[in-house]
Amino acid sequence: MLVLIVSGMYPAYAQYEVAEIPFFNTPEGTAALGGGLRLGQDLYIAADNEDQRQFDLVPLYLYNGRYLFFRGSAGGVHILQTDNIELNVMGRYRFQKLDPDRNAFFEGIETRRQTVDGGVELRLRGGWGALNANYLTDTLGRHQGQSAEVSYRYTFDRGSLSFSPFVSWAWNDDKLTDYYFGVSEAEARPDRPAYTPGESQWVAFGLNTTWWLTDRVQFFGNIGFGGVDTVVADSPLLEEDSQSVFFAGGTYVFGNVRKPERFVTPERSGEWSWRLNYGYQADGNIVGEIDQGDFSESDLADTDVGGITFGRLLTDGPRVDFTGKLSLFRHFEEDEGNEDFWSSALYIMATGKGYSPWSNEEVFRYGFGFGMSYAEKVPIAEQRKQARRGSNTSRFLNYLELQLDFPLRRLFKARSMRDCYAGVTVVHRSGIFGTSDILGDVAGGSDWVTAHFECAMGRGS
Repeated sequence: MLVLIVSGMYPAYAQYEVAEIPFFNTPEGTAALGGGLRLGQDLYIAADNEDQRQFDLVPLYLYNGRYLFFRGSAGGVHILQTDNIELNVMGRYRFQKLDPDRNAFFEGIETRRQTVDGGVELRLRGGWGALNANYLTDTLGRHQGQSAEVSYRYTFDRGSLSFSPFVSWAWNDDKLTDYYFGVSEAEARPDRPAYTPGESQWVAFGLNTTWWLTDRVQFFGNIGFGGVDTVVADSPLLEEDSQSVFFAGGTYVFGNVRKPERFVTPERSGEWSWRLNYGYQADGNIVGEIDQGDFSESDLADTDVGGITFGRLLTDGPRVDFTGKLSLFRHFEEDEGNEDFWSSALYIMATGKGYSPWSNEEVFRYGFGFGMSYAEKVPIAEQRKQARRGSNTSRFLNYLELQLDFPLRRLFKARSMRDCYAGVTVVHRSGIFGTSDILGDVAGGSDWVTAHFECAMGRGS
């Protein structure tokens, strides 16, 4: 499992290995959600009142499908996948950045921005351990460079505990290294001379540990250490020549990875669903206001949203179903000067069922969804809320959803309505109170209240 990992200042060679959790080679369709805390050491020069220890809340969104996979900050397509070999085309978010507003020393420095690196990845597994290699290039034109990484790890299983020491080597070309650690002539000053480091190499080692509390719940604690390449250590921007990263948290797996079993009962095998919804910008927040019955419209932005959602049943039960969902939303904001745009959400929905005490028939459903949202443009309500606070915005945010609906078969006898529902869906985007670097350290979000119509398909197929 490669999770949403590491903020700010850490070279990729340490961050991704420290983030690895046993999730590869899982049954097709396996999904998981979780979270973790990352602590580490900042390489860049800190002011006297700055703390070099970095703290970050990391949400984890994970999926391993026949063709697609999502590993937190990485995702892609399986070109080849067997028990021992995995060849992927992948994209991975590079969290490395340098904000010139961090302290006075960096005044006049151009912002070093995060980016998405894309390329190919090869994973080999066997009784001898696991060997991983990738070759990536900048897809957003930020550092415009390339990188290669090779890592080896061996896992010792002791029942519910596992220990996985690793060693890794990484190469960053001159464009990538210069972007994050170089100083141009325009940025130079007496205490910050011009510097061109050229290409760099990195070596790291560490230990990942996992404890399976149950066959679905795991906790992990991982640590990594590494030195800084000499050409990087000589950069005027740095004051550290070594680093450490610690990552700890837990995940819940929707399906039993350790003892594979049937996730879906035969009568619901192959079930999928579609949903249409449409609604308005809400004034309150999904937690504390809308969930308490405040459905008032926003006085900050008069906008609407419409969406279509496709879902696939992951696990079912007499009381709760878990469904993987993909939503596409059209935001109607042209009248507010923001133009119309699209956003998408990928998430897992837990849906509970309420039954009549007299007939034991289903009378309503309630659901809670958690995942990630990406918007072509930042919604105008988020822009205005953050502008009031003097805070930043992000197109990529956490996604929450509340749902309440009722089976239409109780009102209509038509066969076409047998597995259809109508109700209310609350759509929410947020940055988890500004605690997560991958979400842009955004403390705020936006909400919409929508009406929906949803049907399940393929039951019994």
